[in-house]
This record gives sequence, structure tokens and C-alpha cells, in this order.
Amino acid sequence: MHEHAPRPPQRRGIYLLPNLITTGALFAGFYAIVAAIDGNFERAGIAVFVAMVFDGLDGRVARWTSTESAFGKEYDSLSDMVSFGVAPAIVTYQWGVARIAEYGVIWGRAGWLAAFYFAVAAALRLARFNTRTAAVDKRFFEGLPSPSAAAIVAAFVWFSSEWREPGLVGLIVAFIVTTLAGTLMVSRFAYYSFKDINLGGHIPFRYFLLVPLAFALIAVKPSVMLFVLFGLYALSAPAWWLIKRLRRKPAVAPAVGEEPEPPLFENDDES
Repeated sequence: MHEHAPRPPQRRGIYLLPNLITTGALFAGFYAIVAAIDGNFERAGIAVFVAMVFDGLDGRVARWTSTESAFGKEYDSLSDMVSFGVAPAIVTYQWGVARIAEYGVIWGRAGWLAAFYFAVAAALRLARFNTRTAAVDKRFFEGLPSPSAAAIVAAFVWFSSEWREPGLVGLIVAFIVTTLAGTLMVSRFAYYSFKDINLGGHIPFRYFLLVPLAFALIAVKPSVMLFVLFGLYALSAPAWWLIKRLRRKPAVAPAVGEEPEPPLFENDDES
């Protein structure tokens, strides 16, 4: 009988590159919190968008290099909670709650609750995404993605911080925007994910001209243009749902002896 040599112990570790990028996203979210505490809201807003760039890269790099892992997915989710849940909530709190509290205790509590509501909505959105990844259509997100919601809040605070005194109306609008962004995260609206776009494919040259145009528009006034772009994306799913509802014909009972007409939209289930 031949004795089998003992197997060498398996090395335990993590993939460096994708998790390094995720750490960059986490650092950007942490920096946004620190910058907001220091009162530098422009840097805080920029840091949230830097976190978005890193967050968009880590998963793609993991797929391109075949270094996907369960650890990386969990680490990415925790990083998203900090960068796109806690950070925007604290940025909003630091910018607006202290100001709005000057108009009364009730206003201060309302602002505090709006910031907390956004953080809770981000946590629920991420938990739902993690538990339904295998059962949803990859072309769509269920609810507004947390990075997009964070971008709306961060961009709004970014350009609002340029006002010397936003006043009560401006502060109320800020907390309404924060609350709506949180609500859209936990909604069931279907948002296009852009995951089926082939970045290596061919497109007409005239379409490519939109890329430098978009960069030029963002460069003119980054905070305003980014808020407009992500705001339009946030409104796209509710608007499309409303259009579908309005285009539907009301159900009419067929007369005796008549065959019922087929539905106008087949497979048109609500989100």
C-alpha cells in the first residue's frame, strides 16, 4: 500500500486589486464625512462622486481579472453603506440641521429625521439587493441605486453650500430632496442598469459626440449639472411607470356574445 502524502495547507487570503479599489471607495466616503464635519461641503460632495467612480470599477475589475469572491461582495456592500448611506446623511446633517434648528426645535428634529431616514433607506436598499441578486432581471434595478441617491444628495448640498444663507425654504427643499431620494431607494420602480451596454461594441460616430458634450456641460457647473443628470435618472422610472399607466385602456366588460379583446400590452406587469 502506498501512503498518501499529506496535502499542503490551503492558503487563505483575499484578492488584492478589486478589494484595494473598494478600499478607495470606502476612504472617499470616510473623507466625505470628515470634510462635512470640518464644514468643507464642496470637498465632501466631490468625495462622494469619487467613491462612485471607485465603486463602479471594483466589480468590473473583479470580473475582468476573474477575481470575484464572496468576501469581495460583502466588503463592497459594507463600503457602499458607508459611502452612499452614512456619508450623504452626515453631509446633509452637518450642512442643514444646525441651520434649520435656528428656526425652531421642530424644524431641527425634522431635519435630523430626514438625514436618518436616508441612512436607513440605504441600508434597506442594499440588504434587499443582496438577497435578490439571483432572482432579478440584470437589466434593471429594483429601486433607485444607492450611489445615484447619494449623488443627488451630495450634489444638492455641494451647490447649496455656495449660498451664503439658503434660508428656511432652501433648507426645507434640501431635506425634501433627501427624503425623496431615500424613498426612491426603497421603492419598487424599475431603473435601467446600463449593464447590457457593450462597451467594446461599435456605435455610430454621431453618438460618440455626446460624450465630450456631456463632459463639457459638467465642467461648466459640476454641482448643478451632476444634480440635474442624476435627478433626471431618479425621475425616469416613476415617469415611465406613470406613462404606462396612462396608456392603458380601462377594462370594459364585453357585450353578451362578444369575445373579449386581447390586452394592449402583454407581459406589462407593474413593478
